Amino acid sequence: MAIAIADVNQMSYEEFLDSFGNIIQAAKWMTSSLWSFRPYSSTIEIHRCVCKMLDTLPLEVKEGLLRGLPDLAGREARENKLGFECKKEQRAAGLLRDLPETKQVLINNFNARYRAKFNFPFVLCARENKMESIVNGFRNRIGNNREEEVEIGIGEIKKICWYRLCDIVSSPTMPEYVSKL
Repeated sequence: MAIAIADVNQMSYEEFLDSFGNIIQAAKWMTSSLWSFRPYSSTIEIHRCVCKMLDTLPLEVKEGLLRGLPDLAGREARENKLGFECKKEQRAAGLLRDLPETKQVLINNFNARYRAKFNFPFVLCARENKMESIVNGFRNRIGNNREEEVEIGIGEIKKICWYRLCDIVSSPTMPEYVSKL
């Protein structure tokens, strides 16, 4: 059940961390900081705060944040070790449902090439993509440089965060805001 923004603003630190701790995978430290910026007027305001925090991080910290994310259809997925949100997102993109062996090999090869080049996983908002666009994303982005990929990856984290916030907080979706992500 979604939480009203007024209730979000009344949460204790522990409640806030429990509810929002995974809006950015493996980055509860960011959620800890978000609690301090309450009260919020909307989901959009929470998201803008997250985006501002992400934008001000040094390049090396952004890379570290990206390194904490799992590979798409990777080892963690195959071993059923993905977090709830990540599993739901990858399943919706068609990455977890009986992936044909040829597609799994293709994704594994892309993951390995990408990690070898950038030293962090390929990040893409799975909720906005299916297998074909994910494969195209790998192909299109492997030629980028490190700095470009860090910024693209952070942009994808912002999208993922938006959808996760919308799963948690009850508020009207703002199509014009979503299209700007």
